[in-house]
Amino acid sequence: MACAAGIALGNWQSGRADEKRAAAARLARVAVEGEFVPKFTVYLDNKTRRGQPGYEVVTPLRLRGSPWHVLVNRGWIAAGATRDALPEVPTPAGEVRIEGIALERLPRLLSLERTAAKVRQSVDVEAYAAETGLRLEPRVIEQHSSLPDGLARDWPPHHAGVEKHEAYALQWYSLAALAVVLAIALSFRKT
Repeated sequence: MACAAGIALGNWQSGRADEKRAAAARLARVAVEGEFVPKFTVYLDNKTRRGQPGYEVVTPLRLRGSPWHVLVNRGWIAAGATRDALPEVPTPAGEVRIEGIALERLPRLLSLERTAAKVRQSVDVEAYAAETGLRLEPRVIEQHSSLPDGLARDWPPHHAGVEKHEAYALQWYSLAALAVVLAIALSFRKT
């Protein structure tokens, strides 16, 4: 039973790793043009890069020739010495071209915050659209193109976590093999 359970759980973890690989492969590269709406910029708090605390900056982009907007995760900026003042992030005026990856949503974290705050833990697209009155597309663009705004765009890979599932699968398969070895070794013991 231990061998069968180890194999089943190992297969499950291998399947989860394959699902994450497939999800990363399905990410669509996109390019859009439009104008940023800086008055609705929000800062996603508790984002670290190389051990330094900071924010990810999310700004809606009004799509050219359309009443629709799309949220753009523009990049990361370091937090100041204190949390009393937000770092200044220049937002390019006029029309810009944004290239990046279309995501279904921003990562959601447990949050008990006010929804109208400039600094947040996460942004739900539907709730944000209701709050701002903007017509938002149901996707978020993770910006990869450069702009003169001082933001870092060294995003973590989207297949992150695959190694964890592979390691768990190896552990479960090892448990199954150990169960077989122990069953054989214990079958030769005299009672």
